[in-house]
Amino acid sequence: MKLLEGVARCQPQALGVLRIMTALQFIEHGSQKLFNFPVSADPHALSGLTLTAGILEFAGGILLAMGLFTRPVAFLLAGEMAIAYFMAHMPRDFFPVNNGGDSAISFCFIFLYLFFAGAGAFALDNRGNR
Repeated sequence: MKLLEGVARCQPQALGVLRIMTALQFIEHGSQKLFNFPVSADPHALSGLTLTAGILEFAGGILLAMGLFTRPVAFLLAGEMAIAYFMAHMPRDFFPVNNGGDSAISFCFIFLYLFFAGAGAFALDNRGNR
């Protein structure tokens, strides 16, 4: 399985790309809550809970994209997504495909993975590790 051995060498870069792309998607969720950008067909009022979620998603997404404080930020955001799922999605329906919670679950487990795996390549967390 020489091919798979070669692929395994790219693990830090693949992890870094996963972190960056997930963070960029997450930033969109925060910017939509805070600034209604991208424009939402159903904008939400900025209550205390929505404001907190928007700040966590926007600021946390930026920190993750840069790979700065990756583990603590990822842990915090995984918790936010778990809470969001059980507060906003689970009461609607048991099945994530029906309750709109697929992305919350995916974000939660990707962030949990980043907490355990670290930032991967292309991260400011790696500045002192050269």
